[in-house]
Amino acid sequence: MEDIEKYKKNPKTAYMVETLQYLQNEEDKRALIAQMDEMLKAEEGSDESPNEVVLEVRAGVGGEEAALFAEELAMMYRAYADSKGWAHKVLSESKAALGGLKEGVYEIRGAESYDLLKYETGVHRVQRVPATEKVGRIHTSTASVAILPIRTKHKIEINPGDLEWEFSRAGGAGGQNVNKVETAARVIHKPTGLDARSQAERSQAANRQRALAVLMAKIEAAHEEEQAKKHAQTRKDQIGTGDRSEKIRTYNFPQDRLTDHRIKESWSNLPKIMKGALDPVLSAVAAASHA
Repeated sequence: MEDIEKYKKNPKTAYMVETLQYLQNEEDKRALIAQMDEMLKAEEGSDESPNEVVLEVRAGVGGEEAALFAEELAMMYRAYADSKGWAHKVLSESKAALGGLKEGVYEIRGAESYDLLKYETGVHRVQRVPATEKVGRIHTSTASVAILPIRTKHKIEINPGDLEWEFSRAGGAGGQNVNKVETAARVIHKPTGLDARSQAERSQAANRQRALAVLMAKIEAAHEEEQAKKHAQTRKDQIGTGDRSEKIRTYNFPQDRLTDHRIKESWSNLPKIMKGALDPVLSAVAAASHA
């Protein structure tokens, strides 16, 4: 009899183990084991290319212009998600005082969402003349993007004692039942200082679950980034999927040009790209990575 511990540990196959023990026919046993192996293999594949990601956008250097650019990036990715037929929703947003976005966290669900978006993590730079600029000078601002895969199996275990929870009233549109209970949840991982917040769900329990899933994704992404830096001997020649400090792209509005610095390619028609027409860019980056 094959080692059945791996089947017992997985909730999707655990219930089949008892059936396996009662089977007398060896051919039936082999067929059931093959079925369980297929289920485990499919799950592994879904973890390598999950269909659910968290998009995190933060304003960087540049004050008001950086916040406006961060908001435009968030809108660009959500428009791209719409073009793909992916579902998306706001998990949390922090608006800047003068307009724009200080930080936005969004859930995106859909086939190949991680495969198509995973190379977007990094610093995005914009060069343009702000609407408030009277002399016509070009300003440079930045925003950071992080793509965090939500996996069904986690590589890292978290001690519940390392978590600190905070609860608050969720923001949103008005209504007599809105903001009367503390449904929004924020969780902090004390050893790393990483945190996650969710206010999208109606119940505190659902927001707790979603915030914890985002926190797990952040911790695992930080761990993977650290490991990649340790083992990458020629980091500058690689297309990374996790280094938030890496400047990956420039959006030059006066010249109507988007440039990806990792593959040294450029595209025109920035207004169209900012409305979600990202396929040519993402395809080129993915092709360069595979090559």
